[in-house]
Amino acid sequence: MEFSVQTANPAKIETACLVVPVYKDSDFLPAVAKLDDASEQLIGQLVASGDVDASLANIQLLPYAPGLGAQRLLLVGLGEREKCHEAAYLKALDAAMASLVKLPIGEASVMLTDIPLDDRDTRWKARKVLESIERASYRFDQFKRNPAPASSLTQLNLMIGSASDADATQKGAQQGSAIGQGINYTRTLGNLPGNVCTPRYLADQAEQLGRDSKGALSVDILDEDALADLGAGALLSVGRGSREPTRLIVMKYQGADNADEAPHVLIGKGITFDTGGISLKPGEGMDEMKFDMGGAASVFGTVKALLEIKPKLNLVFIVAAAENMPDGAATKPGDIITTLKGLTVEVLNTDAEGRLVLCDALTYAERFKPASVVDIATLTGAAIIALGHHATGLLSNDDDLALDLLEAGDASWDRAWHLPLWDEYQEQLESNFADLANIGGRPAGTITAACFLSRFADRFPWAHLDIAGTAWHSGKQKGATGRPVGLLTQYLLDRENDAQVENSDS
Repeated sequence: MEFSVQTANPAKIETACLVVPVYKDSDFLPAVAKLDDASEQLIGQLVASGDVDASLANIQLLPYAPGLGAQRLLLVGLGEREKCHEAAYLKALDAAMASLVKLPIGEASVMLTDIPLDDRDTRWKARKVLESIERASYRFDQFKRNPAPASSLTQLNLMIGSASDADATQKGAQQGSAIGQGINYTRTLGNLPGNVCTPRYLADQAEQLGRDSKGALSVDILDEDALADLGAGALLSVGRGSREPTRLIVMKYQGADNADEAPHVLIGKGITFDTGGISLKPGEGMDEMKFDMGGAASVFGTVKALLEIKPKLNLVFIVAAAENMPDGAATKPGDIITTLKGLTVEVLNTDAEGRLVLCDALTYAERFKPASVVDIATLTGAAIIALGHHATGLLSNDDDLALDLLEAGDASWDRAWHLPLWDEYQEQLESNFADLANIGGRPAGTITAACFLSRFADRFPWAHLDIAGTAWHSGKQKGATGRPVGLLTQYLLDRENDAQVENSDS
C-alpha cells in the first residue's frame, strides 16, 4: 500500500473517499468540525438525528456530501469520547479499514491520526493505520478456482492537523506498512496447506528472502546429514517418521555499526504438520495442525518487516523445521534420545515434539554468544486454557528481558502475559531412565514445557513465547493471525533505540 502524509484542509481535499471519525453527541474533533461547517452541518445533523450511528466501530457510507472535495465520506463511530482508549480506537480503525478496502476506489484519505489517546502519539497511530490497512487488504485465495476480486485500493493519504507531526507520521506509517506486510507474510505461510508448506519450502522461502535482501541477509540451511554430524538428535527424532526431510534454517542480519556486537536471536518452531506422531491426535480439528509452524512463520514475517525497516542491530533468526508423522520409523513413547546439548530425554509423548526441535535450536544459538534469545512456538494447548486467545504466554529466565517483551507487547498492542518459571515446576520433568522427560503431566503444562526449554537456555538471557492461543483463529474465521510479528518487531526496534542511547552516552 502506497501512502502519503498531508496537512491540507480536509474540506477541500479531493479524494475518492474521506474516512471521518465521529463521536456520539456530535462531539467533533477540530478537523471534523471544519468538514461539518463546509457541508452546512450535514454530519452534525445526521448524528444528532440518529441517521448516523456513532457507536463504536459502526460504519456508515455517505455517497455524497455537498460543499466538500471528497466524493464520498466513510463515517466511523468512536462511541463516547471519554471511553475512546486504545482498544476502542483499534476496533474502530479495523472496522473502517475493512469497509474501505471493499469500496470500488483506488485511493482514499483518512482522518484517524489526530484522535486523542492517552500515552499514544501520532507516530503510534500512523503505524496502526498502515498495519490495519495492510491486514484488511490481505487475501488468501490462490487455491480457489474463482477467487473474489482483490481490493482496488492502492493509495492511502494520512491527514494530519499540524505540519509539525509530519515527520513522526511518516516514520510511523513506514514502520506500520513494513510490519503489516510482515504480518501478512506470516499469515500466508500459516495458511498454506501442509502438502505445500514443508520444511524444504520454508528453507526455499529463507533463501528467497536472502536473495531479495541484496546481501543484507545471509542464509544457511542445515540438512539432515549436517544435523546428524552436529549431533542434533532431538530435532532429527521428530522428523524421523516423515518422508519430508528435516531442516534447520539460519538467517543472519548484520546491521549494527559494530560487526562484533552481540546479536539478538529469534527461534521459531516450524512443525509444518503435526499429527502427534505415534501419540496420534484426535481426527477432529487435525487440519489446523498446519498452523503448528506459527512460530516459524512469525520469525519469517519479522525478518520481512525488518528488511524494510533496516534497524542498526545484529540479528540471527533460526527456524527448526520438521514434520511429525506416525511412520514405522517414527520415534515411539518411551524412546530415549540424545540432544545437541548432550542431555538425554525420555520421550513420554511424541505429541510434545515442539520442545524437542526447539531445544536443539536453543543449543545451536549458543555459538552466536547472543545478547538475548526469544523462542516462539505454538507449544501447548494448556496456554489456551490459561490465557484464551487474547494474550501470548511469556516465560523467561531473565526478568529484564521479560519486562522488555511485555512492554513491546503493550506498545504494539500484541500483548503477552508473564507466567512463573519457578524451580519447583522442574521436578515434574524427572525421569527414571534419562536426564529428563519431555512432558511433566497435565498440571501447569505451559510452565513445564518452558521448564524443559530452560534446561537448554542456561547460557544466555532467554524468553519463551507460547502462541498456541494467538497464532490462528478457528471456526468461520479460520486462518493465521500473523501474531506475534508486531510484538517481536517492536521488541527489536526497542533494542535498537537502547543501543543508540547507550552509544550516545558513551
